[in-house]
Amino acid sequence: MNRCPWLPDGNEVYAAYHDEEWGVPSHDPRYLFEMLCLEGAQAGLSWWTVLRKRDRYRAVFHHFDAGKMAAMTDRRLETLLADPGIIRHRGKVFAFRQNARAWLDLIDREGDPAGWLWSFVDGAPKVRRPRRMEDYAVTTPESDALSRALRRAGFNFVGSTTMHALMQAVGMVDEHAAGCFRAGGRA
Repeated sequence: MNRCPWLPDGNEVYAAYHDEEWGVPSHDPRYLFEMLCLEGAQAGLSWWTVLRKRDRYRAVFHHFDAGKMAAMTDRRLETLLADPGIIRHRGKVFAFRQNARAWLDLIDREGDPAGWLWSFVDGAPKVRRPRRMEDYAVTTPESDALSRALRRAGFNFVGSTTMHALMQAVGMVDEHAAGCFRAGGRA
């Protein structure tokens, strides 16, 4: 079975993520918020590092319930810095709470956070079919715009590269490689 070239050989968990989740269009606000947070945690690291810790992130961050996350105390966040089940980067851990607060503000301002996020791709996935690793985009005008808007809205760890990864993950961008079975064989 042909898959995207970024997928490491022999990693069944990563293959399942690629096959069943990556690039599937989602409009579920909680999932979108979870992925926004996790992509921020991934900044500067490999996605595999975050993927294998995702269950622990869900447990300690209230299954990405933004209301509960926004209420987390400094003391609780400080205790998480000793938890080997997550990435113990102070800025990233505290960003989860800040992003929850910004997410709630976004809901108050925009109503539908999913619709707002998807507006950066005009409501439909942008389809690109890279042929080689070097053909994959790192940033796009859409990820640049989303990054700027999120920063203005108070979010942290939302650089353009990170937001392009988010857009790929949640299906706002369909960048399954030409020849990947998930691309439907379309080049």
